[in-house]
Amino acid sequence: MNAKCLRVRHFKRCLVCSILLFPLFTAWVWANESKGSVGSAKRIVALAPHLVEVAYEVGAGNKLIAAVDYSNYPEAAKSLPRVGGYTGVNVEAIVRLNPDLILAWKSGNSEKHLKQLENLGFQVYYSEPKTLEDIALLMEDVTRLTASKAGVAKVAEFRDKLSRLKTKYQSQNKVSVFYQVWNQPLQSLNGQSIVSDVIDLCGGVNVFHSAKSIAPKLSVETVLRKNPDVIVASGMGEERPQWLDEWRRWPSLSAVKNDHLFFIPPDLIQRHSPRLLEGASILCEQLSSVRQRKAN
Repeated sequence: MNAKCLRVRHFKRCLVCSILLFPLFTAWVWANESKGSVGSAKRIVALAPHLVEVAYEVGAGNKLIAAVDYSNYPEAAKSLPRVGGYTGVNVEAIVRLNPDLILAWKSGNSEKHLKQLENLGFQVYYSEPKTLEDIALLMEDVTRLTASKAGVAKVAEFRDKLSRLKTKYQSQNKVSVFYQVWNQPLQSLNGQSIVSDVIDLCGGVNVFHSAKSIAPKLSVETVLRKNPDVIVASGMGEERPQWLDEWRRWPSLSAVKNDHLFFIPPDLIQRHSPRLLEGASILCEQLSSVRQRKAN
């Protein structure tokens, strides 16, 4: 593998780690908010892919004037000018655009750069969703800030889907789940992550819920001792990662013995956007199939 490919892989792994760590911060923070700002935003810069998705979802996508790398959904987002990425944002480029609202990601954006934007007088809204309900709150805030007529209905639709998933799955017989973020190092998520909230929604039990670190690094032996009913892999893209099948080396493992090795694209379960309910629906159906097999 050449040096360029290694740099790209390192960048993507760093991006995933940042995505996993951001629920550790407070849920909602404002900088330079004023009463006159409500409903007045017409030129918006979104500094995280999940914020871009939320803006489009609530009907405010036409007010976006710039985004950051990996803002790939919906299709229209791909054509937005880029003002940064994981390593930082281009403050000068943002200043030239003169936005009246900056949607920021407290733990995913550079604190130094955000503070510079605050000091220059820009209105900055920080998002830090920790749960599925927090996504609804974020949608509500962006709706309010942009006076989007479509947003209210979209929030209601999101909450309705969430409620129906809870009613259908949350009280089902429990299924133990090992959520595998990566293979080298072997890594999972604890109960502080929004992925764990999804597992709970689906009537699952995160076997590393009590781990001290939000993204614990593990040994194979630790996973074997937990003996989960299910292993769910994420990876880096739309394709099922080959390393998921490495678990077949341990045929006595319950998830392997019963062929319960599942995959969900990371954008649908690790990105804190309304599409997370798509990932939740997939996981809930996967765990439901496990229950059915157990019952037979």
